[in-house]
Order: sequence, then structure tokens, then C-alpha cells
Amino acid sequence: MKGVILVGIDGGATKVSGWQVIVNEEDRTFKLGNLSSSKSYDEIPGFVADFEPVPIPDQLSQMDAGNIQPTTAEKKQEAVYVEASAAVVEDLFEKNSGKKILVGIGMPGLKTEDRRGISVLANGPRMIHYAELLEKRLSQKNIELLSPVHHLGSDADYCGIGENYAAEGLFRSVQNAYYLGGGTGVADAMKLYGELLPFDLIKDWLAKTWEMKSADGRSLERFTSVGGMQAVYAEISGKKVSKLNEQGVYPLQIAKLAAKGDSAARKMIELAVENLGMLFFERITSLYSGSLGVFQFVNPNRPQLNKEHHYMGSVFDCVIVGQRLGELFDSGFGKQVLRNPVITSLSVLISNSKDLSAEAKVHYSDLNNIIQISKLREAPALGAGIDAYLTYKG
Repeated sequence: MKGVILVGIDGGATKVSGWQVIVNEEDRTFKLGNLSSSKSYDEIPGFVADFEPVPIPDQLSQMDAGNIQPTTAEKKQEAVYVEASAAVVEDLFEKNSGKKILVGIGMPGLKTEDRRGISVLANGPRMIHYAELLEKRLSQKNIELLSPVHHLGSDADYCGIGENYAAEGLFRSVQNAYYLGGGTGVADAMKLYGELLPFDLIKDWLAKTWEMKSADGRSLERFTSVGGMQAVYAEISGKKVSKLNEQGVYPLQIAKLAAKGDSAARKMIELAVENLGMLFFERITSLYSGSLGVFQFVNPNRPQLNKEHHYMGSVFDCVIVGQRLGELFDSGFGKQVLRNPVITSLSVLISNSKDLSAEAKVHYSDLNNIIQISKLREAPALGAGIDAYLTYKG
């Protein structure tokens, strides 16, 4: 890797972030470097401010038929997304003049068959030629890639890869672990029997968090991502999210308001505690004894979960909370109003469960140690860089 800069790209909902990733080739551990860059989509000329995505059923239908037809608005927005990523890579290239670049990219959405584009995306444009357009754009700037973009990954899988290969990763020393990361959206990752298991491979017996809905019908993403929590607080308080952003009121501040007795903040936190406790309970019992059908699905047509799987009878060595949700859990007010109540709620659910053995209940008796906070910064970008390296090295 001499003369090469390894870059991990996290393509989020509103911006692209890129980080240099440092490799220790002796023990194949990784960490973030000091160089980073970011670009908001709305900074790019041509950004479609009032973009409306194609309805998901239509997107899925076109994907299944092998006939994806991006709209004019999608093509314009795709150009913006590609330009934002190119600008980030270009910035990092200029800071490392003369070096080739190896790029890994994480993006939301269902990927195309060759995994170099996006065929379904809930809140953005379908981008079926994403990697090809990015490579052309970089070539025009005489930026030499060590290798073409092999594939686009998911931020959820990249969080798991980061935890498993980074020097500070919490997956490294355990056999069985579940990761929940909450930022603008929510990410699930799993390691069982010492192997990373993308949720797409275990979807027959375990659903992603965003697929499941709370008792009030909203996606669990609303109560497990900090973006969702802020939106729920906005609904309860009768305020606009844009106004909360202007005032600097995010979940860290909402936790403080809840601790001081603000009724809207307390209601949001209570809902988050209830749903987080139930989510962790669902993960624990699904692993040990198969799905209990704790949650219904946002998509009523999603196949029901199998009640049996290869890993039954297993327990988690740790449950990891990461990204900004992890920061919230680990903050002073967050511990008081969120983490500690979640642990109390989960303890009661485990104690009263008829589907966990006495031995399993003893294993989960010390949830303060089992529930851990991720130490990784920018986990999706870190995982993207690691994946690019491992793919290139074969």
C-alpha cells in the first residue's frame, strides 16, 4: 500500500463524508487517519431541493422486472450525489499529492445486480450508474484509482466490519454480538460463531430494525436513530425539525430537557426506552429460541420470520450501541434518562421471559457490562475503507 491512500466514503442522507483509513499490515488492524472531508448535497449546483422519490412499490416493481427507469429528476440528483463524492475524494487526493487512491463506498438502498449502483432508495434518487459516473469524474481530474470501485456497501455492514477489524472494535474479541448504530438512520450488524453475518443473509429469521414497527405503527427507526428521535420530539412538541436544528436542539439536548422535566422530551424518551428495550429483548430471544413475533412489519407483505435457525440456544457476549445513539447512551443525561431505564426495562423482560432458560437469564443478569458503547468514530466510513482494502487484497 506504499504510495496509496485508502479512503472510506460514507454517503449519507444529506452529505458525503470521507476519511483516510490507516492500515497496520502486520496485524491487519485499521484506524481513522487525521484527514477527512465532507460535502453537503445542497452545496452542489443542480441540487433538486424539492426532490420527490419514486414510490417504493414502483421502485421494487421495476427492479424485479429488470427494467429500472430513472426519472429526469433522479438523473439530475444522481449527478449531484456523484459530484459530492468526487469532491470529497478530490479533496483528500490533493492533501496526499502524488498518491493513488483506493476507495470504498457505503451507501443506503438496495444495490444493482453488479453492486456498483443503487436500484431502490427510500429518500433519494436511484443511481444505477453511480460507480461508473464517479470513476469518469475522477478520471477527468487525473485522479488515479488503484482499482475501480468494486462494489457499493451498506453502512450497516460497514459498521460491523469496522467493529471487527478496527484496533478498537468491540467485535474483535467476542464470538457472538449484536450492534445497533443510530445516526440519521439506523444500522444493524451481527457477529455469530465468530463470523460477520450481514442481515441480508439472515433475513429469514431476523428483521432489520427499520423493517419493524412500534405499537403505534411507526418504524422502530423513529426510536432508535437520533434523527428519528428528534423528529418524534418535534411531533410531540409541535415544533418543526428545521426550527430545532436552528436552535441546536438534538437528542443530547432533548435528554437534558427530559431530565429537567420537559413533558414533550420526557414523552419522547419514554417511547424510546420502551422500544429500545423491546428491540434488544427481541434480538436476545430470537437468537436463543427463535422469533416470538414481538414486532409487526412496516411492510405487511414481508414474509414472516422463521422460528428456527442454526444458531438457536446461543447468547450474545455483548450488545453494542454505536454512532450518535452510542454517544447519547454514554452522555451524562443520556445515561440518566435513556441507558439506565432501557437496562431496567430489558432486565424485567428477560426475568419474566418463558422462552429463556435459567442459564440464559443468569448470563444476561449483568446488562451493565453486556451493553457496551462503541468507541469507533465514523464507523461506516471506516468500514468502507477496510472493505475496499480486504477486497483488493483478496
